[in-house]
Amino acid sequence: MFSDDVVSFASKRRYNLSGAPEANKKQGFMGRVRRSGGLLLGLAVWVAAALGVLAASPVPAAAQGVVSAIVVEGNRRIETETVLTYLRIRVGDPYSAAQVNDSLKALFATGHYADVTIEREGSKLIVHVKENPIVSRVAFEGNRKFDDETLAKEVQIKPRTVFTRARVQSDVQRLITLYRRAGRFSAQIEPKIIERDQDRVDLVFEISEGATTEISRISFVGNEAFSDSELRDVIVTAEANWWDQIIGSGDTYDPDRLNFDRELLRRHYLNNGYADFRVVSAVAELDRDQENFFITFTVEEGDEYRFGEIRIDSTLSTLSVAQIEGQLMTFEGEVYNAELVEKTVENITLEASELGFAFAEVRPRPHRDALTRTISITYLIDDGPRIYVERIDIIGNVRTLDHVIRREFRLAEGDAFNRNLLQKARRRLLALGYFERVDLSTEEGSVADRVIVKVVVEEKATGEIAFTIGYSTVDSVIGEISLTERNLLGRGQYVRIGGSLSGNRQRVDLRFTEPRFMNSRVAFGFDLFATETDSTDDSSFKSSQQGGQIRFGFPLHEELYLNTRYSFTRDELFDVPPTASLAVIEAAGTSNISLVGYTLTHDTLDNPLKPKSGVKVVLNQDFAGVGGDVQYLRSTVDGVYVRELFPDIVGVVRGEAGHILGWGGDPVRISDSFFKGSNLVRGFERSGLGPRDATTGDALGGRTFAAGSVEVTFPLGLPEELGVRGAVFVDAGTLFGSDVTSVTILDSSDLRASGGASILWDSPIGPLRFDFAEAFLAEAFDKKEFFRFSGGVAF
Repeated sequence: MFSDDVVSFASKRRYNLSGAPEANKKQGFMGRVRRSGGLLLGLAVWVAAALGVLAASPVPAAAQGVVSAIVVEGNRRIETETVLTYLRIRVGDPYSAAQVNDSLKALFATGHYADVTIEREGSKLIVHVKENPIVSRVAFEGNRKFDDETLAKEVQIKPRTVFTRARVQSDVQRLITLYRRAGRFSAQIEPKIIERDQDRVDLVFEISEGATTEISRISFVGNEAFSDSELRDVIVTAEANWWDQIIGSGDTYDPDRLNFDRELLRRHYLNNGYADFRVVSAVAELDRDQENFFITFTVEEGDEYRFGEIRIDSTLSTLSVAQIEGQLMTFEGEVYNAELVEKTVENITLEASELGFAFAEVRPRPHRDALTRTISITYLIDDGPRIYVERIDIIGNVRTLDHVIRREFRLAEGDAFNRNLLQKARRRLLALGYFERVDLSTEEGSVADRVIVKVVVEEKATGEIAFTIGYSTVDSVIGEISLTERNLLGRGQYVRIGGSLSGNRQRVDLRFTEPRFMNSRVAFGFDLFATETDSTDDSSFKSSQQGGQIRFGFPLHEELYLNTRYSFTRDELFDVPPTASLAVIEAAGTSNISLVGYTLTHDTLDNPLKPKSGVKVVLNQDFAGVGGDVQYLRSTVDGVYVRELFPDIVGVVRGEAGHILGWGGDPVRISDSFFKGSNLVRGFERSGLGPRDATTGDALGGRTFAAGSVEVTFPLGLPEELGVRGAVFVDAGTLFGSDVTSVTILDSSDLRASGGASILWDSPIGPLRFDFAEAFLAEAFDKKEFFRFSGGVAF
């Protein structure tokens, strides 16, 4: 590394103080005076003559200290006139040591010079400069974690710029910071200079990256309401596991991420009733070998609060409170949730705006009662300042088009300014998944009642290619590949091309969605697909479907979404052996299915992957017969209720049902019937339930099904880093009814039931599940299985 130079500012001053008369001239003059015969008279004459000479002769400039000329030496690339412009002293100025010192500082501050001296010779100043070399090339050696292009973007010194030690030192620190953010805390960087001709140099950063410093342990102190494992799921920083050494997926320490974790913990507790929660400290300690970090969060949870009295007060005389009450999302007696308070404020603000109160300002006023551990909320609606949006400036979007960002705002130029609507737009922009960061700020407009909104975004990658491989006892080996782009051409459109292959099923599909069709809140999309399924083992046939679908969807409420569709499918049942059921042989052939349908979804789950609370209900209905060869009405409903029973012990209750009814005289075909088994009641084979040919044993499918399940998941007491949990469950359900009349059918609407246990493992290669189930209620013709395994990995 470069050593720190101590720059000394020195000016050499040469003083020429000669000017007295020479000695021999004095002696000649005095001799003449003596020869005149009078010493006193001669002395008087001598003084008078000396005074006369001094009065008649001008004083030299050097004696006065005035600069008569400035000479620049040593400059090659930089013009003399340019050097002179930086000086604080000019020709004709009285000489000043302070101005010379300021001139030295000004020249060094330009960064053009390695050394500068200013000397004084008589009335002249000599400025000698030594120019810094020009950087010919910047290179990196020893880097493997980051490529040259990434490192080159990080450093400020570039080819064809002036080399300075200060700039290089700054770049070294930038690179070290980059490596530390990647977990390389032992990285060392040494810059080296290779001198070239014509006053040029090559700059080489020699990099020793060192080993990755991973996070060995994350622990929490002071937490009682939530276990360590639950809080680890809340934060984004994660522990490194033993398999990270193999697949290289270990997390690294990042101080900025740690600060974000503090905020995530705060939000989590505030949304679960702990209004007094605070993070006392978040400490990251590095071990002696500088290979592992130990992170400790110390928290104070406080008491759990519930909502007390909820009121709405308005100072707007013409605004009826009754018109606003429907927007409340906070209710007395429920666990306090800060996020619901914010959503209520947003809802009331929007509703007031739609009712004509554009400047309405809603402020929640909490009243905390420590004795009853309740927080009462009064939502005060007031008339805010009359400020309008003059302009919305969007900065940083290189790829995403402006209108994709603007459409997430409920504000436009000329509208009344509302800070709540602004923050809601920020959350919507982040939810799109297009941006790493979204910052909103305001500036004063051209007049007092105008404001300029600045939106600064940092884009992130929105495309991905995914490979999935796995195995299940139902579908054998499963493989899938997909190419997805969530922000196609910066227009916010979603496109996916995928294909899957398993032992019993192959599928290719293309999916496209425009989330804001014709600049509205309606999402439009279409799907193209081709599927082939092998049901030879269960029903003695193969089937294929090729077709397409058009979709329109829109939100009805914050947690309620409606998706409508029209699809056309060419359906074929083929490869039926002569030994198959007569009903299957009769069903072979090709049909065209034209249908319209909808899906209504209500979702309040706190986490879509590992929920611990909430409800999700999905209702589907399809009406076939708008053209095509097939006519039926198919309805299904699926609901799940999740609740944490005890810390880290989660209960799940699921229910589902479905019915298909042929109309217009058409029976329900085998290929349109429901085939259920392990996906309805564990402990049965894939198509192990429902009507079956009494002779061949082929599954023929049913028209009606219903099922319910209760499951409890819990830790097994193993080290948390293994990611292993257990579960016990009880399933019950039935599948019955068939329109087949050509064969004798084994059918029963009696309830089937099973119970068992599961092992769930978040393994290095992805989530794995092992189900062990015993069917204790079953019909003699049902087909059972005791063990089921499924899992896979995506990369």
